[in-house]
Amino acid sequence: MLAQYGVDEVCSIMSSSLLSVCSTHVFVSIAWDCQEVVNIKNLMQIDAGLGQVVATDTSQIPYYLVGDKWIRLPGSLKHITVGPAGIWGVNKDYAIYKYVAGNWVQAAGLLKQLDAGGEQFIVGANMDDTPFCLTHSATVGYKGPGSPLPWTGLPGAVKYYSCGPFGCWAVNKNDDIFLMSLNQDCQNNGWSHIDGKLSMIEVATDGRVFGVNSAGQVYTRDGITASKPEGTGWSNIPMSMLMGHVTYDLGHLWVISKSGVTMVCTP
Repeated sequence: MLAQYGVDEVCSIMSSSLLSVCSTHVFVSIAWDCQEVVNIKNLMQIDAGLGQVVATDTSQIPYYLVGDKWIRLPGSLKHITVGPAGIWGVNKDYAIYKYVAGNWVQAAGLLKQLDAGGEQFIVGANMDDTPFCLTHSATVGYKGPGSPLPWTGLPGAVKYYSCGPFGCWAVNKNDDIFLMSLNQDCQNNGWSHIDGKLSMIEVATDGRVFGVNSAGQVYTRDGITASKPEGTGWSNIPMSMLMGHVTYDLGHLWVISKSGVTMVCTP
């Protein structure tokens, strides 16, 4: 089911506080089929990549999805990520950990949020919204506690940061959206501003981009390709409740509501 409206018409009907994307592009609304995930409660954050799903709950307990069962992982984390760079997380004190052979191994540095979706490199943001990148060689060659990690500081200020095969997307404290081309050596060409407003954003392993705005609405970026990494516009994915977090992998959109309900959606 798909409905299209001219952007001027949409923007005149909906208040700016509710509409996250009013631009020169056509506004599109696409319905997905969503089902509640009933065997897990009170999730706070979720991440999917390479066929794997990890999550943390409001008690900062980390989980790993095996089949339809949520397996509790050791430790306490407020943010967890999975992707080509492995499974990483940060705790309430901003300490960074990598999951190795069934245990969390602490890594040097302090971050509030990180992402393992790049081509075997890590990115993240610290408590001052400074973005950082860890090169492919440092990520893959990490030896464990005591080993220095050459985190590379990047320009700008972002509160949430995620990478995929066609680039890295981020949002800042004002919910402005940015895109950066970043390689395995953390070399970059700076940030490019993208239309719209989002409070968090995630890039899937296949390059698709999803996000949630401050009003709890979910959006996906259309037209992303290797030759056009910025895509062409935003599509709204209607939800039955206000959402706070989103991630996508292998045709499944995972969303967590602001009230702690987890849902999985398919096109």
